[in-house]
Amino acid sequence: MSSIEHAVDVNVPVRVAYNQWTQFESFPEFMEGVESVKQITDTRTHWISEIAGVRREFDAEITEQHPDERVAWQSVDKPRQAGVVTFHRLDGDTTRVTLQMEYDPEGFVETVGDWLQVVRLRIRNDMERFKSFIESRGGETGAWRGDVPGPHQQGSGYDAGDQPVPPGTVGGADYPPTAPGSTLPPPGPFPTRDQPPQGPRPVL
Repeated sequence: MSSIEHAVDVNVPVRVAYNQWTQFESFPEFMEGVESVKQITDTRTHWISEIAGVRREFDAEITEQHPDERVAWQSVDKPRQAGVVTFHRLDGDTTRVTLQMEYDPEGFVETVGDWLQVVRLRIRNDMERFKSFIESRGGETGAWRGDVPGPHQQGSGYDAGDQPVPPGTVGGADYPPTAPGSTLPPPGPFPTRDQPPQGPRPVL
């Protein structure tokens, strides 16, 4: 797995930066090569993207999400990829947003070093465009404040109500752990429950 990381300091409060990142369907406005992102459910998105002339469609599942802290995801099928974005309050009006991604190259064109450099450059530019996007607006385009427990938070059950969480699902007993050798940061602390989900994730 290839690992890529980039951080950017944005001049907005942590809540604003986090809220904007939850609006996945706005990603094409600042992410190069992302043609569209469709919200299927609160935890699943469908992506159409193109990198280095390779066009891909794939689904991604959110594996952990805590307001103002982190959003983690992984692809459902090949090409295998996983990522996490974390939000760190520097002061009342400044937030450090750090994106880490792991990607399993698929096919010869994606195994050459030049291709990895293209992806690194694109992610760096995407983060800078995110900074410009949110700072120029002065506020978020929407927000979803729901919480998705990580696989280590057994029994917490995303949106489970009184029903048990099935194994192999988010919050379930046999959810796949992070792959051996992963360089992504560890899951966040057990979240507080003082901010329940505020309705469905908005669709722009």
